[in-house]
Formats: sequence, structure tokens, C-alpha cells
Amino acid sequence: MSNKILVTYASRAGSTAGVAEAIGKTLTENGAQVEVLPMQDVTDLTPYRAVVAGSAIQAAQWLPQAMQFMQTHQAALTQKPFAAFLVCMTLAMPNAGKYRPFVADFMQPVRALVKPMSEGLFAGALDIRKVPSLADRLKFRLSVVFGVWKAGDHRDWAAIRAWAAALKPVLAA
Repeated sequence: MSNKILVTYASRAGSTAGVAEAIGKTLTENGAQVEVLPMQDVTDLTPYRAVVAGSAIQAAQWLPQAMQFMQTHQAALTQKPFAAFLVCMTLAMPNAGKYRPFVADFMQPVRALVKPMSEGLFAGALDIRKVPSLADRLKFRLSVVFGVWKAGDHRDWAAIRAWAAALKPVLAA
């Protein structure tokens, strides 16, 4: 086994991929060997000493492909240092702090499979043009009109980098 850390993700419209890249870059800047890959490109966890996995949230859940990844690799993940993150537009709503416990519950199905040593909860970016489903695009447009949230990039890069920097000693355990 190498000393490499895998940062893997399932992204719906690209926001989670950007978060994963920032996590990987921060870990690399802090001296770690890192590979960042979409979950569908990962078939074997043997080459990695630790794993950071994340998913976009849709309908209060990790994306189906992310949960499939967790189930497929559950045995391997329980044998390695593991951290998890999610990217959710609920955290971009006004008074997002009051929603953090609610959003943290979206991690429960992951915790039921593998207990993360650390969890990151991050707001995403809303570019309605990138939302794949017409029905979802309409819902997001209405949500913006009614002030539920604003379109744009709501990712807190400083918080993402701080969480990633704190991961290195956790993943070395």
C-alpha cells in the first residue's frame, strides 16, 4: 500500500467536484500524496492508505452513486482512516447555522456503513443552467424567486481549506 490519500466524490452539477479538488490541493500543499477522482472511476481502494469521500445532496440524501460507492467499498473503508463531506444548498440559505444539525443528519446513512473520523458540511454553488432535470431547474428558479436562496457560488473556500488542513493528522492515524 502506498502513502497516497484518495479524495473521491459524486457531483451533480460540478460544485462537489470543485470542493473535492480544493480538499485535494490543500492536502497536497500540506505534504500529502493525493489523488482526486470521481467515485465512478474508483474500482479498488488497495492503493490508498486513507480515503476522503464526498457527495452532493439531492432530496436530503447522498447521490445514489455515492451510496453505491460506500456500500461497494464498505469493508475496505472500515480498514482505513476515512473522512466524509457533503455539499448542500441548504447551507446557503439565510440563517444557515440553524440548519447545520438538520444537514448533518444527511450523513447518517454513511455513518451507518463506515464511521467517518471527520465530517465536512459545505454549502454549494447554484448555477440553474447546470441542473440536469427540467423539473429541478423550475424548482430552483422558484426557490430563488421566493428568496429561499440566491443563485451563485456559496462555497466557503476558507472553511473548506481549513477542514482539509485539519484532516492530515486525522488521516495519518
